Amino acid sequence: MSIIIKNKSDILSSEITDQKIYDGRREFIKNMGLGTAALLAGANMSIAEAKTQAQKYKNLAKSQFSTTEKLTDFSDITGYNNFYEFGTGKYDPAKRAKEFNPDPWSIAIEGEVEKPGVYNLEDFIKPYALEERIYRFRCVEGWSMVIPWVGFPLADMIKQFKPTSKAKYVEFVTLYDKERMPGQALRVLPWPYTEGLRMDEAMNPLTLMAVGLYGNELPNQNGAPIRLVVPWKYGFKNIKSIVKIRFTEHQPTSTWNKIGPKEYGFYSNVNPEVDHPRWSQKTERKIGEPFWAGKHKTLKFNGYGEQVAHMYKGMDLKKFF
Repeated sequence: MSIIIKNKSDILSSEITDQKIYDGRREFIKNMGLGTAALLAGANMSIAEAKTQAQKYKNLAKSQFSTTEKLTDFSDITGYNNFYEFGTGKYDPAKRAKEFNPDPWSIAIEGEVEKPGVYNLEDFIKPYALEERIYRFRCVEGWSMVIPWVGFPLADMIKQFKPTSKAKYVEFVTLYDKERMPGQALRVLPWPYTEGLRMDEAMNPLTLMAVGLYGNELPNQNGAPIRLVVPWKYGFKNIKSIVKIRFTEHQPTSTWNKIGPKEYGFYSNVNPEVDHPRWSQKTERKIGEPFWAGKHKTLKFNGYGEQVAHMYKGMDLKKFF
């Protein structure tokens, strides 16, 4: 069953459970000695640490592409994630990104465009009407969340820089600063982290530049202040804290594709028909559900096939994974 709805979402900001209530619920579970390690880790995060102040983004437009699935708790979203720049453990980002300051922030636009330059973050946000998009996040390892992102379509941003006819791909680069991102002192990846999309993937209306979640700014551990969200490629294309976007004629090499070409192809998608060499993509376990709830079947393209399958028509997705 598709998780996409064609009509405007009926989910209002007022219907999303307040973050303080979520935190209180997590504290109750903690005190009762219940829940998984991930839930307890989230409960240990204070409201201040997790940036759960009053919502900054008001009157957000509602996206027609949102799922109606139950939202994952804010504490779980911010307490259990991957961000190797702050460590390789799932709990490292929340612990080690507390002092990271993403203000001010700028992004360099380079390559095959008519308007290259260095732009302040405000230059990207102000021209666009921000919206809330509720996407299912299906990670490579087989766990999933449902996250209310705040952002704008990458396509709207790209159009402002007028790519030339030579621009076939878009490359993204994360901040490289070992003082601010201590995980980069480890040689676990070739830094800075890079990622890439084909131009039609980048221009697809589902592809989002996220600047917040749960109505507020992005927490540091989730990629502050701006990150890429590609819902049918979750677990493969999740670059965070972007400082450079380069338009190229030739296919760029992403970080994971560079160090593990047999495991991470350039066109990697959420696809239960194509197993990762070290684990299956056929099922997923929802973070926040009790262990005994079992696993759920993973949907091809994470349920967004109607919007994206045409881009891969005629391609052998086992070969071009």
